[in-house]
Amino acid sequence: MLGMPLLLLDLDNTLLPRDAAFRAWAEDFLSENGLPAGDLDWLVMLDGSGYVPRSTVLGAAKRRYGFDRSVDSMLAQYRIGINSHIRCPDSHVAALREAREAGWMLGIVSNGGTMPQLEKIRRTGLAALVDGWVISEEARCLKPDPLIFEIAARRCGFRSAGDRGDWKAQTWMVGDYGPADIAGAAATGLRSAWLHHGRPWAERAYRPTVSSPSLPEAVRVILAAGEHPTAGRGFAAATAGRAQRSRGRLAVPASRLAPAPARVSPNVPYGPNTPYGPNAPHAPHAPATAKAPLPPAATPLAVPLTTTVPLAPAEPAPAAAAG
Repeated sequence: MLGMPLLLLDLDNTLLPRDAAFRAWAEDFLSENGLPAGDLDWLVMLDGSGYVPRSTVLGAAKRRYGFDRSVDSMLAQYRIGINSHIRCPDSHVAALREAREAGWMLGIVSNGGTMPQLEKIRRTGLAALVDGWVISEEARCLKPDPLIFEIAARRCGFRSAGDRGDWKAQTWMVGDYGPADIAGAAATGLRSAWLHHGRPWAERAYRPTVSSPSLPEAVRVILAAGEHPTAGRGFAAATAGRAQRSRGRLAVPASRLAPAPARVSPNVPYGPNTPYGPNAPHAPHAPATAKAPLPPAATPLAVPLTTTVPLAPAEPAPAAAAG
C-alpha cells in the first residue's frame, strides 16, 4: 500500500450529523411520552453533543419525569430511536467518492461503544465506502492515543513495519472534536482538518493544519493540496500529463487559530485478529492510483476563522505542536 494517501475520518458530527439525530430523537421522546415540547433544549443541553455518558442523560430524564422503568431499558430504546434518525448526507457520500476516485484510501476512527457505532456505519452505507474502521471499545484505546490511528492504518492495508513509518506522511485526519481528533492527529504526526461548525478554536497546546466549515469542504481542501502544482510537488509528479486544477477553497490555516493541553490515554495492546481488519468482508477496496506523500502545511493567511480563501502557492510552515 506504499505511495497511496490515507484519509481518516471521525464518525459522529463529522461523517454523520449526530447532533441533529439526537435532537430528532429528543423530539420524538417528548411527544411519545406526553412531555412538554419546551424541554427539548434541556435534553440537548444535557446531551453535550454525545460526550456526556448516556446513563447520566437518561438517568436525569428518568428522575425529572418520574419514569417507572430502568435506565437500561431506556438506553435500549434510545439506541433504536437515535439510530433510526442517523443519515449520511448525500454531500458527504459524494465527497468520499471523490476522494476514492482521486486514489485515496478511507478509514473511520471513532470513540464509542462497538455495537452502537458499528450499527451506524452499517445502517448509513458507510461500510461500503471505506477500507476499514476502528472503534475505541473493541480496540481498547481511545483517541487521542496514537495507537488507535495506527490500528486504523493497519486495517486499511498498511501492515509491515516499513509501512508504519511511511503512512503518517501521507495521512490526514478529519474531525470535529479537538481534544480527540486534532490532538490525536498532532500526537501521531498526521495532518488534520478541523470541522469548526461555527465555533472558535480554543486549545492552546496544539492546532489543526486547516479549519473548515464542513466535511465536503475539508475533503476538497485536502484533495486540492495534493493537486496544486506548488503546494504539492509530490502529488504533481503523480498526476503529470493532466491539467492541474484546484478542487475548492483553502480553509483557514491552523496558525490563524488562537493557539488546553491534550489528554492522552495510555497505550493498550490490541489483538490483531479482530473483525475490523482490511481483509474483513465489510472492508472492500477498489484499486486506486498511487500517490506520493502530502506536502507540508501552508503558511498563515490573515483571514477570519469562519471564512475560506482560494488555494494559493504555499511555503512550508513549522509542524503543529503535539498535544
